[in-house]
This record gives sequence, C-alpha cells and structure tokens, in this order.
Amino acid sequence: MIILGIDTAMRCTGYGIISAEPDNIRAVDCGVIKNGKSLKHTECLRRLAGGIRELINSYSIDAAAIEGAFYGKNIKTTMILGYARGCIMTTLAEADIPSYAYSPKEVKMSAGGSGFASKQQVAVMLSAILNIDITNIETDATDALGLALCHANRALNPESELFLPKQI
Repeated sequence: MIILGIDTAMRCTGYGIISAEPDNIRAVDCGVIKNGKSLKHTECLRRLAGGIRELINSYSIDAAAIEGAFYGKNIKTTMILGYARGCIMTTLAEADIPSYAYSPKEVKMSAGGSGFASKQQVAVMLSAILNIDITNIETDATDALGLALCHANRALNPESELFLPKQI
C-alpha cells in the first residue's frame, strides 16, 4: 500500500509518501510544496493542486492521510488553512483516492508513543522507524510522514475496519 501523508498549509505544505506492508514500512519520498509570501492565495491554491496532482501521477497512491481540521484563535488564519485543505481534498477526490483525517495527537501517539510528544521527538522516532536521516528534512515533511505512518498503522491492523476513521 502506498500512502501519501499531507501536512496542509497555504505557504508550505509538507508531503510524505511511504510504502506499507505488514512487515515492511519504508519511506518513498518526502518534501514540501512552497509558495512565496507575495503570491495571491488563488495562485497558492493552483500550485498546491498541481503539486498534489504531480505526486499522484508519479506514485500509485492507494490512500491519503491529512491533518484533521482544527480550531484556531485567529479566524482569518483558520479560513486560509481551510482553503488549502479544501483544495487538497478536492484534488484527492478528483483522483478517487480515499482520504482520512488524523489529529496531531493521534499522529504523535502512532509515531512517538505519546500524544504529548514534541515535533522533534516524533521526527526522531520516524527516523528510527523508517530508517531515514531527518537532518535535512523540513518539519512539515516529517509531519506528513507521521500522518502517513499513522494511517499505515491503522490500515495494516487485521481488524482495520475497527480502527480506521471514516473517509473524508
């Protein structure tokens, strides 16, 4: 199973792709889709959709995992994140890729064993689990790998129908 994890943001969206089999989980690719601060939101959304389409066309994606919606104190920032999430969800839906949402706490539990692990602790655990050097990997990309791993841990469970969230 090839899983695409996506840590959504308007200016820097992280992605992580893993191959997950019952006895073998490995990192395939990871990185970020960056949009400059001077770009209009509509251009950022176009570039996000294009970047996700490129990943879909380059890999045989079986499922996607994205960060669940959150409630922010700044409504404008929350709305902008909602635009980016909606853009990515639409792109995944157009490609008929089943998508699942996970909270940051679920990802931390899956990768780090604690829902209160720091981003750095999660990155170190991902490094060990996926046997990768995280030194030069941006935080948004390691967060995306964590999302993909979280989905893999649930999807590979023999009783996965009990553990998988509803598709979004």
